[in-house]
Amino acid sequence: MLTNKTILITGGTGSFGQKFTEILLKNFKLKKIIIYSRDEFKQFQMQQDSRFKNNQKLRFFIGDVRDLDRINFALKKVDIVVHAAALKQVPTLEYNPFEAVKTNILGSQNVISASLNNKVKKIIALSTDKAAAPINLYGATKLTSDKLFVSSNNYVGDRNFAASVVRYGNVMSSRGSVIPYFKSNKDKKFLEITDLKMTRFNITLDQGVKFVLDCLKKMVGGEIFVPKIPSYKITDLAKAISPNSKLKIIGKRPGEKINEEMITSSDALYSIDCKSYYVILPSLGYLSKNHIKKIIKINKGKFCKENFSYNSGNNEHFLSISELKKLIQK
Repeated sequence: MLTNKTILITGGTGSFGQKFTEILLKNFKLKKIIIYSRDEFKQFQMQQDSRFKNNQKLRFFIGDVRDLDRINFALKKVDIVVHAAALKQVPTLEYNPFEAVKTNILGSQNVISASLNNKVKKIIALSTDKAAAPINLYGATKLTSDKLFVSSNNYVGDRNFAASVVRYGNVMSSRGSVIPYFKSNKDKKFLEITDLKMTRFNITLDQGVKFVLDCLKKMVGGEIFVPKIPSYKITDLAKAISPNSKLKIIGKRPGEKINEEMITSSDALYSIDCKSYYVILPSLGYLSKNHIKKIIKINKGKFCKENFSYNSGNNEHFLSISELKKLIQK
């Protein structure tokens, strides 16, 4: 699938983009990987990294997904797009809402339009658990972005084109996540947490990259792929990092949930269980019955039960304190 292909990664200097690039270079005979991002310093740092330094298959392209002309130019002769660019900090986006709209919504539409214009064959877009029943602006913009990618399969005509979405939870130790924050404060008497009842989904960077690669192989177009991943209690995470610190409750931040959700009970009507992951199907209003039957057949899925929901609070698998410690040490 990837042999001699050109892949462009938007937001390619981020945590996911760098790990994804590393694994692609190690395991696949690609023609080219284009790192598309707006931060020249992060691109410079990535170029100096021993994993990427002087690699002839890598190209670094400065540009913003908000700029349609630039992304249109960058996508010439590209086969596959992995769309990881987004503004993600919940409190920041509550204060700067239209900036989130410009990057997460208008930027996504620019990626879709430029991909169709340049005959890109596949797009896979990274989403978030916050896009399910969103209560904050970040989640709302990502839900809108998900809808744009799903519905873009309507515009295909006779093109060889498919766009799908991967939705997963917190990436362990990624930039801006709670683990680096707890680590930086572990020697203090108190660790600040927002609520004792809070839970979160957890996925490692390696698991996230592997899941995206698996979905690239299986995607037909219009699916939202959701991995089955464990949850943790925020109190257990605090104990795993700093067992001697007391907990100071500071209250929920703007737009923050107690439990995160990846499949709502409304989504469950259109969702299939595929053993190690779920697929939220596109509605029949978008795509044909045969298209949806093909998705179900490839993924060997069975429809979820009525009133099913998949959230971090009702998850079957919770990480223990000892399991969290081992993952953090890795």
